[in-house]
Amino acid sequence: MSGVRIERLQRLDQETLERLIEIYMRGYEGMREYGGEGESYAKRYLRWCWGKAKDGFFVAKVGDEIAGFIVCDSDWYSKYEGRTVGAIHEFVVDKRFQGHGIGHRLMEKCLEYLGEHNDRIELWVGEKNEKAIRFYEDYGFKRVGQSGIWVRMVKDLRKDGAPREKGKQVV
Repeated sequence: MSGVRIERLQRLDQETLERLIEIYMRGYEGMREYGGEGESYAKRYLRWCWGKAKDGFFVAKVGDEIAGFIVCDSDWYSKYEGRTVGAIHEFVVDKRFQGHGIGHRLMEKCLEYLGEHNDRIELWVGEKNEKAIRFYEDYGFKRVGQSGIWVRMVKDLRKDGAPREKGKQVV
């Protein structure tokens, strides 16, 4: 799809929040068990995402319309890792815009962003969301655990295993 731009979300005003909620709700159609308890939950959750990971909140725009978004947190304390890792809190492409590479563009932007700060990324995905699990596996994420209906996946960003110190440039 031509004319797709990936950009950092600049502000979460009411109109933008409503569009993100619409995308979020549509994204979880048929998988309600993973999408929370409806629009009021989505509004609270997306505001939490904005507060937690403002610098890593990226949107895909087609013209002036938001077609999808990804929330990439470079400062997430993982109780499973016992340290700070990168995390993907949310990732949805509006069903009307799926199949045009927008999800790939968002994921590449997220990996680029988290790669500047982290050596490992974790995410949780619904166990029945096989399309998403395959997508993440194509990007090198591995299943490493499960809690209830959620599958935990991780991706190592550095091959040598040495953790990158925050603020230090690796040469």
